[in-house]
Amino acid sequence: MLNTTKPVIMGILNITPDSFSDGNENFANTEFQLDKAMTMVKNGADIIDIGGESTRPGAEYIPADVEISRILPIITDLRAKSTIKISVDTNKAAVADAALTAGANIINDITGLTGDPAMLATIARHKAEVVIMHMQGTPKNMQQAPAYKDTLSDVLAFLDSQYHKAIAGGIEKEKIILDPGFGFGKRQEDNFLLMKNLDKFVATGQRVLIGVSRKSMIGNALKLPVTDRLEASIALAVMSYLQGAQIFRVHDVTATRRALDMIYMVNTH
Repeated sequence: MLNTTKPVIMGILNITPDSFSDGNENFANTEFQLDKAMTMVKNGADIIDIGGESTRPGAEYIPADVEISRILPIITDLRAKSTIKISVDTNKAAVADAALTAGANIINDITGLTGDPAMLATIARHKAEVVIMHMQGTPKNMQQAPAYKDTLSDVLAFLDSQYHKAIAGGIEKEKIILDPGFGFGKRQEDNFLLMKNLDKFVATGQRVLIGVSRKSMIGNALKLPVTDRLEASIALAVMSYLQGAQIFRVHDVTATRRALDMIYMVNTH
C-alpha cells in the first residue's frame, strides 16, 4: 500500500559538547543554536528535537539541572520566535516538566518511559505528545553486548507494553509515537532486521518515528565516517517511508525533505 501521509521532518538540535555527529564548542551559544533551529524551520522541518544530554554509545549521565540549563534558553527563544513544534530528547521527568512549561510540545524518551517513574505522569499532566523508544541497556553500556531471543518480537512487545502503560497513565492514543530505536542496544543484524520489518510497527496503528540519520549502522556497513553518510541516511529514510513510517528524525533537513516530498507527491498524484 502506498504511503500517502505527508512526511514529518524532525530536525536534530543537540545542545551538547559530545554528541556523535554534531557536538561542538558552540553548544552553549544560544544565538548560534537559535539560528541553526530557524534555518531548519526555513528548510522544511516540522519539529525541532532539542537534546541537552548526549545519547551516543558510551555517553555519560548528566544531572537534570545541567540538562535544564542547556536546553531552557533555546526552548524559550525558539518558542518566542516560532510556532514550530518543539520536542525535547530527555528521560528525566524534571527536565520534561521544565521544557513543557517553557513551551515544548513533545517528550522524546529514549527509555520508553522506563527511566524515570515520574515521567509518564508529567507528560500526561501537560497533555503533551510522547515518543516511546526501545532501548536495551543505557547509552553508556547499550552497545557492549546486545542480545535478543527474537529481536522483532522483543522490540514490538516492549513498545506494545509501554503503549498500554501510557494509555493507562492518561496519555491519549493520538499523542503516542513509537520508535524502534535503531542503534540503541542493537547489533548490525538487529538494525537491518528492524528496517526490513517496519511495516510491523506501522501496523500497530500508531505513528512511527525513525532515527537513522548518520548512525553507525551506516558507517559499519559502508565504512564511512560520520561526515559522509548523507546519501545512505536518505536511502534509509526513503525505505522507511515506503513502509509507512511518518516521522523522520534527521540532521540533514533540506535533503531529506526534498527526497521524501518527491515520493509523497508521486504517491498522492
